[in-house]
Amino acid sequence: MTVFHLRAAGVSLVLDTRGTASVLHWGPDLGDIDLSAPAFVPAVPPSSIDVPLRLSLLPSLAEGWSGRPAIENGHGFRTAEAHHQDQTLVVRSASPDATQEVVTELELTPQGVLRVRHRLTNRGDHEIVLPSLDVLLPIPAEASELLDFTGLWSHERSPQRAPLRHGIWSRESRHGRPGHDDAFLMVAGEPGFGFRRGRVWAVHLAWSGDKRIWAERSALGPSVLGAGELLAPGEIRLAPGGSYETPWLVAVFSGSGLDGLSDRLHPWIRATSPLSLPRPVVLNTWEAVYFHHDLTVLGQLADAAAEVGVERFVLDDGWFTGRRDDRRALGDWSVDDTVWPDGLHPLISRVHARGMEFGLWVEPEMISPDSRLARDHPDWILDGGAGPTWRWQRTLDLTRAYDHLLERLSALLSEYPIAFLKWDHNRDLLTPGVAHRQTRALYRLLAALKDAFPHVEIESCASGGARIDLGILPLVDRFWTSDTNDPLDRQSIQRWTGILVPPEYLGGHLGDGVAHVTGRTSALGFRLATALFGSAGIEWNLTRASPQEKADIAAWIAEHKRLRPLLHSGRVVRADSPDPAHLVHGVIAPDRAHAVFALVTLGTPAAALPPPIRFPGLDPDRSYTVRPIGVPPRTMQDAPPPWLAAGEVTLPGRFLSEVGLPAPLLTPEQALLLELA
Repeated sequence: MTVFHLRAAGVSLVLDTRGTASVLHWGPDLGDIDLSAPAFVPAVPPSSIDVPLRLSLLPSLAEGWSGRPAIENGHGFRTAEAHHQDQTLVVRSASPDATQEVVTELELTPQGVLRVRHRLTNRGDHEIVLPSLDVLLPIPAEASELLDFTGLWSHERSPQRAPLRHGIWSRESRHGRPGHDDAFLMVAGEPGFGFRRGRVWAVHLAWSGDKRIWAERSALGPSVLGAGELLAPGEIRLAPGGSYETPWLVAVFSGSGLDGLSDRLHPWIRATSPLSLPRPVVLNTWEAVYFHHDLTVLGQLADAAAEVGVERFVLDDGWFTGRRDDRRALGDWSVDDTVWPDGLHPLISRVHARGMEFGLWVEPEMISPDSRLARDHPDWILDGGAGPTWRWQRTLDLTRAYDHLLERLSALLSEYPIAFLKWDHNRDLLTPGVAHRQTRALYRLLAALKDAFPHVEIESCASGGARIDLGILPLVDRFWTSDTNDPLDRQSIQRWTGILVPPEYLGGHLGDGVAHVTGRTSALGFRLATALFGSAGIEWNLTRASPQEKADIAAWIAEHKRLRPLLHSGRVVRADSPDPAHLVHGVIAPDRAHAVFALVTLGTPAAALPPPIRFPGLDPDRSYTVRPIGVPPRTMQDAPPPWLAAGEVTLPGRFLSEVGLPAPLLTPEQALLLELA
């Protein structure tokens, strides 16, 4: 067979392997088709190549493609052979002189997620310096509006939209990590697409280092989405017989807007990177005590955490030798015996006695110039310590320090009953040509620790949410979504991050009434409702909370524990609201018998009467009783809607989805939680 058709979950992929292997279709399911029909062959326009243009898996000038090629300065590759097994295609292509071979894997998962990667092997007698190797996929002409993301520290995943015109819209990351301004997803769709409407095509590069991701519309006609590792000149050199493998490109089609992407990605991630459930409620000490580590203070905090129902107590930065502020001691991963004369055992014993697990913060990839490790091994510092410091620290060369880090972390995990590591990464690399080897070494280190200590969970934190990607996800159990716990910022950050990543992987914490990052004051109910939906936790000195606040927190944790089987396995849905001041989002059980929704006001509404609360995704033929839960939000109204005043209402899912319920008049920065069953 020379033309292959993969189908799964309403998605089709058609690949023609004659001559140059080409994707003829990626998108909605085509059903049973005659693959021998010339239905995909275009016309030949004037003043062009004299054969129909084929956009191959490795497009280049050699085949008439004048857009961005898959391999810079590459040859015209031709298909040598193709194999089909289950839902995977493997295509081997060769350069005309047979000195380069590329094997392309294409897999269509049962959830309709397409994964593609290349492996290039040097079959010649001389070294190859690889400039780039990217994956490109065609998209149809109607996918003419783009959505991707940018951001800053504590303001990650900020959406930006633009039309796809002729030329390239390209996003490049040179942080040595994805960065706070990571493009994250490149989505192309029908103009005006939203969470619940429009056909969309999206790609994500499963890689934690430098990368580029782009969309291109060519004057020749075709449009593409592409991505690949961003390689520095000379970074990849292949000796004869050597190979380079690209990261996986994860590609998703949806016929029902952005929520349709989540409908494919979330079940696939849950199936391929399963978590231990239920996810424990966490208290992290950072915003509670910062660097002030004291057994008495932390013991009192642990007692307060246990009293409200916390299940995992995490000791953040400041526990290791000489670490009294952020200007020293990174790399000296031994417990400070001046602060902890008996080690961490007394604190851990107290945490365990209160029925909680113990977790610890580390930042293994970094080193302080003022540290014993830097004085003993200056050659382990990337770039020889040149250039500016960042948060008073530099980057450790993981390829040189690998054995030392593995030994030090293993010693900690062997001596202490640690259930969780918060793994931080607080600066960009700023050293050209090292991101590839640094990222591969990180993956190897995480895998080695997971293998040696399978009971230890790891959280990926990078100055907050600067390293959230599907390359590192199989090696970690949680992402720290952002360093801001301000619920107003978190509503947006969590909404957009959750398109790709299921909520149980995303840490969301209850912070102090005055947010550490923004200084904004927010109501307890708004903070509680915002932190409910993900991997919930607390970042607050509970010893200073009032008795009423502690009672509300305890009730919230109890509610979260009751609901988390739903929250961490259900389908995430988001309504498209005509008023940007109002958000509606929810989680619906797989059998659609149970759901939790939030109505959120971000600012002043556009009208005196806001739009109704519509509940997308419900079973239209099932009746649901809707009732409020949690801390009641603040309102400004002479009378609430009668259904809410009554305490509950029972209506068919079709009515709740299409008509909805009259909304109460919430003041800005409030949230109403509603349970449907």
